[in-house]
Amino acid sequence: MARMNFAGVEEEVVTRDEFPLSRAQEVLKDEVVAVLGYGVQGPAQALNLRDNGIKVIVGVNPGGKSWDKAQRDGWVAGETLFPMEEAAARGTVVQYLVSDAAQKLTWERIRPCLKEGDALYFSHGFAVVYKDQTGVVPPPYVDVVMVAPKGSGTSVRANFLAGSGINSSFAVAQDYTGRARERTLALGIAIGSGYLFETTFEHEVYSDLTGERGVLMGALAGIMEAQYQTLRAHGHTPSEAFNETVEELTQSLIRLVAQNGMDWMYANCSATAQRGALDWRHEFRKATLPVFERLYQSVASGEETRRVLEANSQPDYQEKLSEELRQMRESEMWQAGAMVRSLRPENWQKNA
Repeated sequence: MARMNFAGVEEEVVTRDEFPLSRAQEVLKDEVVAVLGYGVQGPAQALNLRDNGIKVIVGVNPGGKSWDKAQRDGWVAGETLFPMEEAAARGTVVQYLVSDAAQKLTWERIRPCLKEGDALYFSHGFAVVYKDQTGVVPPPYVDVVMVAPKGSGTSVRANFLAGSGINSSFAVAQDYTGRARERTLALGIAIGSGYLFETTFEHEVYSDLTGERGVLMGALAGIMEAQYQTLRAHGHTPSEAFNETVEELTQSLIRLVAQNGMDWMYANCSATAQRGALDWRHEFRKATLPVFERLYQSVASGEETRRVLEANSQPDYQEKLSEELRQMRESEMWQAGAMVRSLRPENWQKNA
């Protein structure tokens, strides 16, 4: 593995140079990869594997939307598309890519299908780390591995088709065959990873659950709402409050930060913005640090996963979810946002 320096800490990273696709194809030449689930990650990983010459089959419940989608993507019933249990029994690598809640519900159907020497593959540490809640305890006679792309299934597929790739983390929780690590790296490359960063199942799920509840989604949405409400309370119009809260961030600043870093962003804004942002950044860090610590402890203790599994098991969960999202969509802030988005220059011709 290549050794790279991240802010003074040396880490080992697997690159395509040292583990090229040709090597991945050789490692997987006798494997049958059974992708269970065709919702978020399943389609992207299955299609990328297929396009990279790996023997792939898909397993989903017949007759549903996922079955129909898989058929539209070219998977053929009875040849490359099977009910979940049959696909799991046919596979030598079982990619368990149904949702976290669905893994809890389907595990007792899948576990008996695993054969000695199979690889049980996850893209999230949830089910295994929180086994006391999910009941997912892999048998001792299989490899238990993970490749977790650092992006949505949509990005995994789009980046692959664009000829690039997406970074992923990987981990081996159980090495029965003595080949678990090699199989994992081969699968990581074959699904379209650019670089592979080693982790553990625990670290992956703790960081992932903290990140999505924090900066990636929860904190971002909450801070936007707080700033918007403050501006509105002081007499600013909806369009002005939205532009200064969301539009400038998403359409300009965040792209420059992604390309060049935050210090470059500070160095290339007005002196007024620069000084104020540098000073207030410390206030926001101090205010939110205790919240992030509470969040991390809630993740590590299993409280977050308990709430997720409890909520998802309710028969009216989808109705409640739809109502929560409706309230967000119909809030003044996001109604203003819909109008502002429609006025972006790229939409001028559509609106003409």
